Amino acid sequence: MVDATGSVVVIGDALIDEFRTPEGSEDFVGGAALNVAVGLARLGVETTLVAMVGDDSDGDKIREFLAEYGVRLIATPSPRGTARAISDRTDGEPRYSFNEASVERFIEFDDRVRQAIDAAPFVVVSCLRFDSAEQVALLEGAVADPQSRLLFDPNPREGMLHSVHDFVANFERVAATALLVKVGDEDAALLYNASLLMLTEGLISTGSQTVLSTAGSDGASIATASGILVQQPITLMSEPVIDTMGAGDATLASVAASLVEARAQGGLPETGDEWQAVLERAMAVAAATCRTRGALLQLAPPAASVAAKSA
Repeated sequence: MVDATGSVVVIGDALIDEFRTPEGSEDFVGGAALNVAVGLARLGVETTLVAMVGDDSDGDKIREFLAEYGVRLIATPSPRGTARAISDRTDGEPRYSFNEASVERFIEFDDRVRQAIDAAPFVVVSCLRFDSAEQVALLEGAVADPQSRLLFDPNPREGMLHSVHDFVANFERVAATALLVKVGDEDAALLYNASLLMLTEGLISTGSQTVLSTAGSDGASIATASGILVQQPITLMSEPVIDTMGAGDATLASVAASLVEARAQGGLPETGDEWQAVLERAMAVAAATCRTRGALLQLAPPAASVAAKSA
């Protein structure tokens, strides 16, 4: 494990991903925040996940999975049971739905959560209910000095949104105070009906320090308020792409791990070359993750096994 004071705290969703195909149904332990937490652990970072997990069989699967990868769980109350997301592909095009526990998720910031946050070098948030003013206020009240340690991915999902207007307002306020915000091309389309470039430029102009922008097979970029802009295509590998699920979560986990390591060595990235190295690593990790089924972060192979230079 990386030597750092305290455990990185990841806050957000943990759920069961149910995939329905003409061949049958299969369950995977998932959730964006859980994927990031396990990804960090796979990259050698001590990690605590704060998420709603029910006292049911699905919750038991999540607990066992996290224990397997050495992630500490602080399970907050989940009166509606464990969250479940369904991807139905029985008729070709996937259809997505979420159970009530997913749609009405709400994380309580009790003393256990606050103590873990206070001791954490970084706090990573993904798929929180940003359209709940109460939920966002609890986050803001719990994380001191967000400009030096808060990383977050709004990760909006159409079937889980209550109010796009409220989501955007709360998201933008938190983005202006955080160390780093991750956004994707799908986020830009869903929340703003705009391009990823427009969203990135807008966030920088309204006070965001660092914006990590992901565009699927087109790679990613990092823009900073100081004027740095670095871009990196997804790494090409000889193995075929099997499943793109979890690639964005793997990217965020890799970037977070790089920041943990940089701080342990004396400071965060400052130059374009330093941010380029962070992004290059993330794109290799994301590419490796796409070579397996499911969303579990896969470690990037040695450079010698990469089929070619980045596209």
